[in-house]
Amino acid sequence: MLTATSENIIVKNPATGEVVQEVRRHSKEEVNKALENGHKEFSRWSRINAHERSRLLRNWSNIIQENKAEIAEIMTRENGKPLKESLGEVNYATSYIDWYAEEALRIYGRTIPANSESKRIIVSRHPIGLVAAVTPWNFPAAMMTRKAAPALAAGCTFVVKPAVETPLTTIKLVELAHEAGIPEDAIQYVNGSGSVIGKLFTDSQYVRKITFTGSTPVGKALIKDSADTVKHVTMELGGHAPLIIAEDADIDFAVSQTILSKFRNAGQTCVCANRILVHENVVDDFANKLTEAVNQLKVGNGLDESTDIGPIINEKGYEKIVEQVNDAINKGAELLTGNQYEVNKEQGYYFVYPTVLKNVDERMVIMQEETFGPIAPITSFKTLEEAVEIANSTLYGLAAYFFTNDYKVGTYLHENLDFGIIGWNDGAPSAAHVPFGGMKESGLGREGGIEGIEPYLETKYLSIGNL
Repeated sequence: MLTATSENIIVKNPATGEVVQEVRRHSKEEVNKALENGHKEFSRWSRINAHERSRLLRNWSNIIQENKAEIAEIMTRENGKPLKESLGEVNYATSYIDWYAEEALRIYGRTIPANSESKRIIVSRHPIGLVAAVTPWNFPAAMMTRKAAPALAAGCTFVVKPAVETPLTTIKLVELAHEAGIPEDAIQYVNGSGSVIGKLFTDSQYVRKITFTGSTPVGKALIKDSADTVKHVTMELGGHAPLIIAEDADIDFAVSQTILSKFRNAGQTCVCANRILVHENVVDDFANKLTEAVNQLKVGNGLDESTDIGPIINEKGYEKIVEQVNDAINKGAELLTGNQYEVNKEQGYYFVYPTVLKNVDERMVIMQEETFGPIAPITSFKTLEEAVEIANSTLYGLAAYFFTNDYKVGTYLHENLDFGIIGWNDGAPSAAHVPFGGMKESGLGREGGIEGIEPYLETKYLSIGNL
């Protein structure tokens, strides 16, 4: 969490309310100067050969790993997630750098057979220019490297505005990039309000691409504001992931994977399972086993190595969770466990104990709006067609999960679920080497995999005549 003054951002530990560090807020003039410097540096960085860019990215990854424990502690102090999750995120963050260090060497062009004996046709790929990124608080390391690594690999320069709740992880990563030998103006950070800096990014004549991870309303605003200067955009926006348990599913395995998907980072991720749809013949068995497993999770300060569930990031997030849970219970949902809170508004910390709700239905807000919290709502279905209808009945299409050992059921669900990321018997499908992104109002473009470098490249076509 944070407290902002006109000059500074005071970062606080969401588990205790204690001040972690005070960070200076950049002025509009400083942000614009950073963009100008990034634009100027582009002409030099883009001409560095791909092998050298690859070497520098590998250096950056290695230095991050050497400082892994420090970075993880910084992340936990400003974000609240358990230290073991922060350590895992550092590995996840460097996996993107490692992947795009290799992809830097594979930005290929091609020749095309001409329709005339006197012509030759060549297609080449070129970096798009200065990239401006806006990253979220829930994954302050991985969401930054997932954007910076392909941008730098492609030959673009990069300026990032981290979330005001969690700027310290980004600052450390950028400092280590410079230590690794990447020029200071090739990768920069700026701190301040998202609405202010976002507008400076979209209005700037120097910025050629905006990449954003965050809420759908903010993403829409950035897309609209980018239209005036025809900027390229990549948007990874909101989600409302369904998790489907078919009648034949391995219930014990499905429960373990549901825990992994739903309760990571206290349920504060865009790909969390938000709507758990279970076949009516196994719903009681699944709900009972899930409740038993949830009751084993420990809530507490993320710096305690035994903690499984850390704090909610701020009061706004806490209040949204409470409202959704109360709405569901008032409308008839059965509380199996949870609905307990440890809150101190004066000190500024908010803990929500993992909660399981049964007999949830479409009338309840929790089935309509994304929940950023450790709440598992369970509903039942009779047929696969009904499950798909419920799953797809949302504007979002980021992630979905299903559990079945029947290949016909799995194939049907894969083909009919309108989501960009799908886990079949897999509660954690994300990885650096695969394309991450959503359908419908969950985003534009993909990050990760060979697809992830494409948004940072322009295609140039050359026709050579009179040969």
